[in-house]
Order: sequence, then C-alpha cells, then structure tokens
Amino acid sequence: MLPDVLGNFGGLRPDATVVSCTGSHYLLTPDGDRALCAELSERTGAPVRSAALAILDTARAVGSERLVLVSPYEPWLTELSQGYWEAAGLAVDRVVKIRAGARFSPYDVTTGELVAQVREAELPEDATLLFTGTGMFTFDALAELGRDSARTLLTSNLASAWWARDTLGVPADGPDAHPLLRRLAERTGTARGDRSDASGRTAVTVS
Repeated sequence: MLPDVLGNFGGLRPDATVVSCTGSHYLLTPDGDRALCAELSERTGAPVRSAALAILDTARAVGSERLVLVSPYEPWLTELSQGYWEAAGLAVDRVVKIRAGARFSPYDVTTGELVAQVREAELPEDATLLFTGTGMFTFDALAELGRDSARTLLTSNLASAWWARDTLGVPADGPDAHPLLRRLAERTGTARGDRSDASGRTAVTVS
C-alpha cells in the first residue's frame, strides 16, 4: 500500500518522504523498518524514512543513548514502542504514562495535563524525553517544558522535521526553523555554514 501512496503525488516529485505512523513500524522492529524504508527509497528514487527511524537518527545525532518515554498510549502500545527503542540499542530508563483525565487518549491530552504530569515525574535534568506517537499535541507543552531545564525533548514530528531538513540540506538552526528545531540543532552540532542549495526541494509526510 505504501508504494502506491508514495507514487500518487501526480506531478509532485518529493525529494524526501517521512512515513508518520509509528505504531505499524514498531511491529517491524528496527531492522525490518530499515529494510522497508530502503526498499521504498529505491522504488521512489528519493529517501524515505519512518518517523520511528527519524527519532533514532535524531537521538543519535544529539548523543542520546538513554530515553525517558513519555506516552499517552495504552500499555500494550507503550510496551511495543519501548521494545522497538531497546532493540535499536537505546536504553529506556523510565516510562511516564500520560492520561487525559482517567483515560489513555492521546488526542484528548491538554497542554496543561501534559506539562503537569511531566513535571510531577521529577525527571533528571540531563534526561532525553521522547514523547511517543504523533497523536498528542506537544508544541506548546514542549515550549513550556523547555523553559524548565536543558533536557533534550523529542517527538515523532520534531524528529521527522529534523531528518527532512538535514536530508535536504536545510539547516535546522535557520531563520525559518521552529525554535524547538533550533534547540535540537544546538545539541546536534548542526552547523549553519556550508550546506547544499535546497531551494525548490520538497519533503512530504504520509500516514
């Protein structure tokens, strides 16, 4: 199905593509995920990365070998996610379970609930926090949590944007980059200097 989707952009020829659904890629394991993305890249003639692999790329770029998983998902999916990261060689030191009221419901988690529950967890100042999945609204929460400490904050969407910009040669610390991307760029050592001309290049995200 993914090959059909990736070939269905009409006259648009993406220079890079991110597959944003993480849950199905957890089932593949990291090796299977890499194999699938390599096959899709060969078929489309341009780099294809899953959001899960983009997270791994970004975590390695910032030098993170350990994660705190911040998850609004049901326990079975959280465990599947944890298994994926550990199989990729990242240690998961702790899981912070986020609830919307009394339920696991990522789309219903408010900014206030997310910020409050992360703060209540009293996490180490040097921790790398991975907010799992693509269903929880995180931009405002991460901006607020970023003022608390110098922790590294990762999400699927943020890592996907970082990977796409890096792949296309667009500096993540450029003037048009979101502040959360610039924060990551400081940790990756991404230089603004000599990069390829990315004008007119296109990255897309598919689910």
